[in-house]
Amino acid sequence: MSIELLTVLFFGSLLLFLLLGLPLVFVLGGVSVIFLYFTWGPIAFYLLPSQIWGSMNSFTLVAIPLFVFMAMVLERTGVARALYNAMHLWWGGVRGGLAIGTVLICAVFAAMCGISGAAVVAMGTIALPNMLERGYDRRMALGCINAGGGLGVLIPPSVLMILYSLITGVSVGKLFVAGILPGLLLTALICVYIAIRCYFQPQMGPALPREERDVGWGPKFAALRAVLLPMLIVVMVLGSIIAGIATPTEAAAMGVAGSLISAVVYRQFTWSLLKDASIRTFRLTGMIMWILFAAHAFSSAYQGMGAQDLIRDSIMAIPGGPWAVVIVIQLIVFLMAMVLDPLGIMLIVLPVAAPVVVSLGFDPVWFGILFIINMEIGYMTPPFGFNLFYLKGITPPEITMGDIYKSVVPYTAVCLLALAIVMAFPAIATWLPSRLM
Repeated sequence: MSIELLTVLFFGSLLLFLLLGLPLVFVLGGVSVIFLYFTWGPIAFYLLPSQIWGSMNSFTLVAIPLFVFMAMVLERTGVARALYNAMHLWWGGVRGGLAIGTVLICAVFAAMCGISGAAVVAMGTIALPNMLERGYDRRMALGCINAGGGLGVLIPPSVLMILYSLITGVSVGKLFVAGILPGLLLTALICVYIAIRCYFQPQMGPALPREERDVGWGPKFAALRAVLLPMLIVVMVLGSIIAGIATPTEAAAMGVAGSLISAVVYRQFTWSLLKDASIRTFRLTGMIMWILFAAHAFSSAYQGMGAQDLIRDSIMAIPGGPWAVVIVIQLIVFLMAMVLDPLGIMLIVLPVAAPVVVSLGFDPVWFGILFIINMEIGYMTPPFGFNLFYLKGITPPEITMGDIYKSVVPYTAVCLLALAIVMAFPAIATWLPSRLM
């Protein structure tokens, strides 16, 4: 059987079972085992455990449950509420100020914990009711939380960057440092969009009434104390990596310590908090690990059929030169991110695309940042973006899934603009790692 026909059957089976509603992990693993057996024979059952064992032995992988646990603790400590109070006082008098403040808080959360769900849930619970109560357009409010939450996968530390490093061999420390400037760029672009939109359409995000925002400088400066603990955690995590004091895994442990200190300071530290955070961490980490193992099986099966050469030749045959190859890869990833889990996409695309991009002379760290930005966009785009379902789970009943879908359109355009800027000016991603590492 030709590799072209095998490719059609392989991916056709994957899409069929996904459309039938089966869980991703069973589809990836089940389809892979079946195709491996019929192409390799019984030896396939020895190949898969060796792949999984290699993944389990990675020390870098330990950082994932640590960052997840840190996010679960921070979500319950009151840090988000204190930060929102500070942003409320400082930005409330500006049109769209609450939305801008929400995005900035999401950026701070991103720099602390490395996943998008924590910021989306925290701001959806705290900021969304406040914005709706003060007359904000629901799509403006929903969209800023969705886009802001996605910053968690781009602004380091990032769980997806750890997984990218495991798959491609690119230094996770360099990826962390490379994500800083693109993350700040995207945060600034989202805030600028909100400010311009609300300036010309005040009804989208009205300024707070004068009596609510004129509280004097004393309370405003006092509210800034809420920023100290988050900044301490950021310095503990990122500072230790950039200074070479700790590996990303060790820095994740330091971040956990910082989150527990925050819980004590805000008087939220209880055995109930520890138990709840631990159970949620086990669940989320277990889901990530099973998807990782199944995606390894999927990648092994596809490569075992001899398809890597087919895809490499197809990519190299794209007319227009090396830049056209990079653009087409980004387009493919963008479309896949609408319907597939980011981890599954990484295991399917990266083993083939990353070597091709490097062979064309592009910086692997720069390509990694482009890929992560695309994954961030995938978190917020219909129909299966994770952030969409996080939001739906915490919004009032009158907000429909249609409202959430429509809210992401302009923010997706802003994220695509950021992707194009980083693509056009690679130094945004490569300059800082070259200077610091």
